[in-house]
Amino acid sequence: MDNTLSTAEKKRFLDIISGFRTARILVIGDFILDQFVWGNVSRISPEAPVPVVEVQRESYMPGGSLNVAHNIRSLLGLAYPCGVVGRDLYGRMLLKTMRQQGIETGGIIYDLARPTTVKTRVIANSQQMVRFDREKAEDISRANLLKILKFVQQKIKMIDAIILEDYGKGVMQPFLVREVVKLARKNKKPVIVDPKEKHFSYYSGVTCITPNRKEAYGGYERAVRPYQKTPTLERVGWGLMKKLRLNAVLITLGEDGMALFEKGGKITRVPTSAREVYDVSGAGDTVIGVLALSLAAGAKMKEAAHIANIAAGIVVGKLGTATASQEELKEAIKKS
Repeated sequence: MDNTLSTAEKKRFLDIISGFRTARILVIGDFILDQFVWGNVSRISPEAPVPVVEVQRESYMPGGSLNVAHNIRSLLGLAYPCGVVGRDLYGRMLLKTMRQQGIETGGIIYDLARPTTVKTRVIANSQQMVRFDREKAEDISRANLLKILKFVQQKIKMIDAIILEDYGKGVMQPFLVREVVKLARKNKKPVIVDPKEKHFSYYSGVTCITPNRKEAYGGYERAVRPYQKTPTLERVGWGLMKKLRLNAVLITLGEDGMALFEKGGKITRVPTSAREVYDVSGAGDTVIGVLALSLAAGAKMKEAAHIANIAAGIVVGKLGTATASQEELKEAIKKS
């Protein structure tokens, strides 16, 4: 598959990206604080056959659905994230990281009954050694769901698209999705979803879902039809489209690029644009963020998928949960 863009396509894509500055995206989902412990390894522990990491520094980044918001801000769009955090130390640190990255904080909902979700990654000699998670993943309360809906109602007129980012930490529930989709339809706003495999049935009637290959096959088996024999990618894509009444399904395929299924029977294969892959952390967040920005800026779904693919190719070439800048994205398009 040829990934070379024509001069006309490059101009069109660059025009779309320039429109990111006026795009406003509502991001609903699970808030996570990403903690990184950086160090070096030069010896094995005498206590057990494990490496000893000599810690050099620590850093914190907004993760989960906030990484989507971070991607949007890095590309000069405006994101309105909404989610739940605990009233604890990590909640305060998460708020601080949001402010440092220029992310709106008006959609934070505090819950005294649950801790802030934290993912800690230990990275030594440019390699992730281990990750440990602190979380309470049960469903958030009905009261907090209603607070999220109130925030959506306040923002719906001023935004261009809605992202539902499902990390399986308790925010995404059928009631919330149904009410958000109703509001979106009434106000003619697209709803794009990064779905959790076990929650595919929640997303009936949204505009587009963006699962990876594993999630797409798992979601198909759960929501469409249990299979005895592994189905083709085409059967999975069209099966999800029909069952969930979607306009599009964008399946990310790692080194094989992407497959876009659109209403009307069109399939577009988008070859990967990544030259070197260091870390896939957050690549899906980049895809959905850029897809929403592109649609908000007037792109067709096929154009949005191509731009999202190029952006993902940038971030997987960086270590850790990374983002792409507008300048990097424009330069990558010019070189395509």
